[in-house]
Amino acid sequence: MSELRIELQRICEWIEPGSRVLDLGCGDGSLLEWLQKNRNISGYGVDINPENVLSCLKKKVNIIQADLDAGLTDFEDGSFDYVIMTQALQALQFPHQTLAEMVRVGRKSIVTFPNFGLWKHRVYLAMKGRMPVSKALPAQWYDTQNIHLCTVKDFEQFCKQKALHIAKRDIVDYEHRSDALMKLWPNLFGEVALYQINGK
Repeated sequence: MSELRIELQRICEWIEPGSRVLDLGCGDGSLLEWLQKNRNISGYGVDINPENVLSCLKKKVNIIQADLDAGLTDFEDGSFDYVIMTQALQALQFPHQTLAEMVRVGRKSIVTFPNFGLWKHRVYLAMKGRMPVSKALPAQWYDTQNIHLCTVKDFEQFCKQKALHIAKRDIVDYEHRSDALMKLWPNLFGEVALYQINGK
């Protein structure tokens, strides 16, 4: 599993063998390729980038070229066991609509995002008066795809308001390590948040 990003390795542990999976913003298809070979899953990736579409085709990963902000209207309710979206939530124009669509078409949904509430981001902003740059948020403000950054607290409040059940949560640093501080104060010390959610 070493060929996958550490974050994706954790997601693979959450996926049951033989599942039907939809990967939103699937990138080059590495996650689906691994799951096909090692978990015997079937499914599709969705990505708008032509280079990523080509990469998926080369990996023999089913791919649909589409804009996530346009919705998932091509898929029926409960079409998939898992709907996955990694590091794309903050780049969407309508993240609340995409999350609603995820829990509609999937029995379980897995979402990951950088935690903007991390203490380093707070200190950077307070001391320098500039938007933070970190491993989790590497781009400058003018050169980032991120338009809806959120914190762990923001996301959990959103889930509460929208009646979404949080089945699993993993708050880690960029190297996917966890410690006592992250468990006690996830919003302050977590760099990357991973959630498995479903409709109540």
